[in-house]
Amino acid sequence: MENNVTEFIFMGLSQNEKVQQLCFFLFLFFYMILMTGNFLIIMTIQRSPNLNSPMYFFLSFLSFVDICYSSVTAPKLIVDSQAKVKSISFAGCMVQLFFSHLFGCTEIFILTVMAYDRYVAICKPLRYMTIMDRKVCSVMVVTCWLGGFVHSFIQTILTVQLPFCGPNLIDHYFCDVHPLLKLACTDTYVVGLIVIANSGMISLSCFVILVGSYIVILLSFKTRSSEGRRKALSTCASHVIVVILFFVPCLFIYLRPSTTFTEDKMVAVFYTIITPMLNPLIYTLRNMEVKNAMKRLWIERLLDRKKRDSGVKLSGIGVASVVPVSTRVAGNKSTIIP
Repeated sequence: MENNVTEFIFMGLSQNEKVQQLCFFLFLFFYMILMTGNFLIIMTIQRSPNLNSPMYFFLSFLSFVDICYSSVTAPKLIVDSQAKVKSISFAGCMVQLFFSHLFGCTEIFILTVMAYDRYVAICKPLRYMTIMDRKVCSVMVVTCWLGGFVHSFIQTILTVQLPFCGPNLIDHYFCDVHPLLKLACTDTYVVGLIVIANSGMISLSCFVILVGSYIVILLSFKTRSSEGRRKALSTCASHVIVVILFFVPCLFIYLRPSTTFTEDKMVAVFYTIITPMLNPLIYTLRNMEVKNAMKRLWIERLLDRKKRDSGVKLSGIGVASVVPVSTRVAGNKSTIIP
């Protein structure tokens, strides 16, 4: 069959105009918090010498991926909330599909690597810096990106080769695999199984690894003092919250046959917008090192600004001091009186 579809039409989160207006302001607010919070974390880690451990190295990359991941879907959702026709070209849809899965899968792998980092830090503290040196961390991050690329490439190739002859109405707010399979003019059973094996099994296997790592960490608390347990729990608690908020919706969407529900787009909001927005708040509110580093960073910026302002004032006074006291004008000529 030939592909007769040149564009797709999104139904969005709601057809109600009042709800759409609410979505516009709500998600614009969420997106602004998301961008500000994640940029602030990246700046703080990059400019704070004391935040040089592998945990913060991975956290800075997580914030970068969150910015990219949400920017694939959130701006389009915000703009479409004010549009009567929420359209996207076929090529634009495939690009959105590719990058949403690229950044989403990369985030899954980075969260898994961060769990391994916490396991080594808590269970093997004496060998931590030897095992998790900068070269190993860099290789892990590159592997996360490569894994995300391979996953996304497979998803996109499977989808772009399907024939779409109409209709072109997508009951979603962005291009994802299951809504597109529903519109294909052919049997998508085999493709659906591959999608489950690809997206679903990646999410499930990483989730099992994460749960297993935290079970081992919890078991290791028996041999620690109360102060050691408190610090370890404080370090891991934020990560566990992020994992639950991100993985549970992903498993609900991708670990099932190729079917779509009306609730899917509401569930997708959690892992495309809500979790990336909450990540900076969760990590900073529960981490004293990050909070203290942010305070120092802003205090230094305020002091630098005051120094610049005072320097401008002093230079102004210096210029004013050499200006003549008064000038007597006589016709078109002026005489300076010291």
